[in-house]
Amino acid sequence: MILNFSFKFIVGRKGFSFRFSLARTYRVVSSASVDVLWEKLINLGDVSWHPLLTSTNVPRGLIAKPGLIYNAVTRLMPIPIRVFVERVRPCELLSARVLAIPGVEKRVTYQVESTVCGTYVSYSVTLRGWLSPLIWWMIRSSSARVAAELASAAEQVSLQAQG
Repeated sequence: MILNFSFKFIVGRKGFSFRFSLARTYRVVSSASVDVLWEKLINLGDVSWHPLLTSTNVPRGLIAKPGLIYNAVTRLMPIPIRVFVERVRPCELLSARVLAIPGVEKRVTYQVESTVCGTYVSYSVTLRGWLSPLIWWMIRSSSARVAAELASAAEQVSLQAQG
């Protein structure tokens, strides 16, 4: 787990202000193949494995593409949030921006890479804005489980395919 904080106190003509940013990366190793992990990740209609999301308005089977905007409902509060898919590199990287409330910007990045030890899954969260400390306090424990839950769901799919 990698954690970075940035806090800037700015004095200007209009008074005092501050900028807060937080970046955290979680990484787990999985026995599932890159292809199985990637298929589980880009199927935006099935977020049953995700500890922060309950559902999306994306039809099952629709895969992530750059420029796609969809709605998702969080487990913490039953309010819809908008998700904008920024970048997709097949079997490698998925980056999205979460547009929930003014005062906070959340960017998430998933990376999948195959190594000799297994397949690594990385989940990075970057929060910016004056509400970031409050939002981070609310999602911290669930964010820590995202990569592990994705790996677990992909491993179950792999076991079902073998059995």
